[in-house]
Amino acid sequence: MSDGKPPVAEVRQFTVSDDDDGIRLDRWFKRHLPDASFNIVSRWARTGQLRIDGKRATPGDRIEAGQIIRVPPADAPQPAPTARPKRERPPLSPEDVEFAQSLVIHRDRHAIVINKPPGLATQGGTKTDRHVDGLLDALTFEAEGRPKLVHRLDKDTSGVLLLARSARAAAHFAKAFSSRSARKVYWALIVGVPSIEDGMIELPIAKQPGTGGEKMHVDEKEGLPARTRYRVIERAGNTAAWVELQPFTGRTHQLRVHMAAIGHPIVGDGKYGGQDAFLTGGISRKMHLHARRLKVDHLDGGALDVTADPPAHFQESIAHLGFDPARADLPLDEPKFSETPEGKRKMEAARAKARRKERKGERRGRGRTA
Repeated sequence: MSDGKPPVAEVRQFTVSDDDDGIRLDRWFKRHLPDASFNIVSRWARTGQLRIDGKRATPGDRIEAGQIIRVPPADAPQPAPTARPKRERPPLSPEDVEFAQSLVIHRDRHAIVINKPPGLATQGGTKTDRHVDGLLDALTFEAEGRPKLVHRLDKDTSGVLLLARSARAAAHFAKAFSSRSARKVYWALIVGVPSIEDGMIELPIAKQPGTGGEKMHVDEKEGLPARTRYRVIERAGNTAAWVELQPFTGRTHQLRVHMAAIGHPIVGDGKYGGQDAFLTGGISRKMHLHARRLKVDHLDGGALDVTADPPAHFQESIAHLGFDPARADLPLDEPKFSETPEGKRKMEAARAKARRKERKGERRGRGRTA
């Protein structure tokens, strides 16, 4: 017989699934208890009501498969935790599936690597309907869910793009990118030949005012630190060079901005090099920037080390300029740069040139009339 009192709400307990292994606790709530806002979860944590395996927890804690999450009683009835609702995506055509799968150059139980062609965006945006993210349903293979993007490449940059096959793998690889332990190697054709064959460009980068964030520039005062190593692979007289680029920071358009700033824009990059970025004599006007190699620690131990062949226009330009493909892949050593007074003088001259170019652009901007 009822005593007329409302039933006492019970503490809720959930077991972390394998697919949630390694994610942050606040991300788990977004997936499974979306009605619990971040403020509510933070309050539970502050008051000791939120616990993992009996110990007090915070929203930023990472969780492991098999752990028990203790959640306070709901103030109102809430649905049982379910998988994240899927957004409705248009079904892929057989041609889309075949195209997406043709891009795969590596596959294992944790990762898929594709060789992204130039002209295909990584994610959607304004006036961008076709992109890698929209093709991921074609790359599930034997897994239950679609793979997840871990990093991005510019639309006109080709090459190695890593996809994670689970939330746990995504967290692992994302940490490798954010901690800069992942090694990325790009190939580029550039206009002219740098005077230093193995150098480091250290020029801060910021969004260029008036471009809506669509363009970056070197900004000594407001920019974020950015470091790029370059090595000359081969040169075609003084006209052009084939270079290897390694970004040691991950700023937007970093490689493109840096090479243009030292007076050697990437061939085909009119956005940052203007007309100076284009070569005559039958060289393609497409961007010549390619993500050649990625080396990152694997979940199963060891390293995932993958290379991707450049697109047709890049290979044709290499042949046209007489470069030897056998000389292309340099050893992935630790960077060693010239610390001689002459080497430092040349790099400082490059920085000064970038500053002069920036001031010249500002003067032109002030001289314009509406």
